[in-house]
Amino acid sequence: MTRLSGKIYVAGHRGMVGSAVCRRLANESCEVLTATRDELNLTDPDAVRQFYREHKPDAVIFAAAKVGGVLANNTFPVEFLSDNVMMSVASIQAAYEAGVGRFLFLGSTCIYPRDCGQPIVEDSLLSGPLEKTNEAYALAKICGLKLCEYYRRQHGVLFHSAMPTNLYGPGDNYHPEHSHVLPALIRRFHEANQGNDSEVVIWGTGTPRREFLYVDDLADALVFLLKQSDPPDWVNVGTGVDLSILELASLVARTVGYAGDIVTDPHRPDGTPVKCTDMSRLHAIGWKHRVELTEGLKTTYEHYLREVASGQVRSV
Repeated sequence: MTRLSGKIYVAGHRGMVGSAVCRRLANESCEVLTATRDELNLTDPDAVRQFYREHKPDAVIFAAAKVGGVLANNTFPVEFLSDNVMMSVASIQAAYEAGVGRFLFLGSTCIYPRDCGQPIVEDSLLSGPLEKTNEAYALAKICGLKLCEYYRRQHGVLFHSAMPTNLYGPGDNYHPEHSHVLPALIRRFHEANQGNDSEVVIWGTGTPRREFLYVDDLADALVFLLKQSDPPDWVNVGTGVDLSILELASLVARTVGYAGDIVTDPHRPDGTPVKCTDMSRLHAIGWKHRVELTEGLKTTYEHYLREVASGQVRSV
């Protein structure tokens, strides 16, 4: 397949997804454009417009977002909705005004209804109520997805979206309260191992089922989508394979080497009961994940240990 060329702006390049995208783009023939938060406030429309006007990227991968786990989403819905809407709208509009021909917006499978059919097909969007604990974030991502779809329909620009499942990998956020489930479990089991704790408590009943994608696989899928001449307006990116949270906890425990008991806490929220993507659409155009969960967890934990040793663990 042809290598990407031109100037590609990666928004959110310091996050787990953005840094993986930059690693993947190093194998292409393009120039990668980035900007730190100090250099560009993505919630400031005037600053964003000036940035696009000045740098004129040929394409954009929009991986910037305010993200967090169930507790963070449920505790700070104002910020999760307003910050994410402002960032996406400002960049999509500025990109169009600056003549950017290609914009790939990154969403999440939490955009789909709480109780939609499984596995989740792309046409499930807006077919029912959202999961309340992450409704604000989901609404913001739906807004960005739809704005890209409308710009494409109305103005003929190739603005499109990718909806990844739960992600994990190097550079994840390991905050003890606000992180996503997988990094939270890695930290919890690692610290339990270090402290010789007899048990580890996991949030919820352990019965919800989730799907996990290694972040470098996502980066590869995004580059693949940028190379398509007529990609779908939005497409799921995942593995199509899920497991229960209790099964995930047991797998993390084995990876870390923890041999104690695993106890569930049903007083904590479970979130959506089941969330597994239908990958037919992306498989049909030629992309499939490479890293299985067992392998990806091992690599992720090795990175986490190096981050702990160097004092560089993300915990925000």
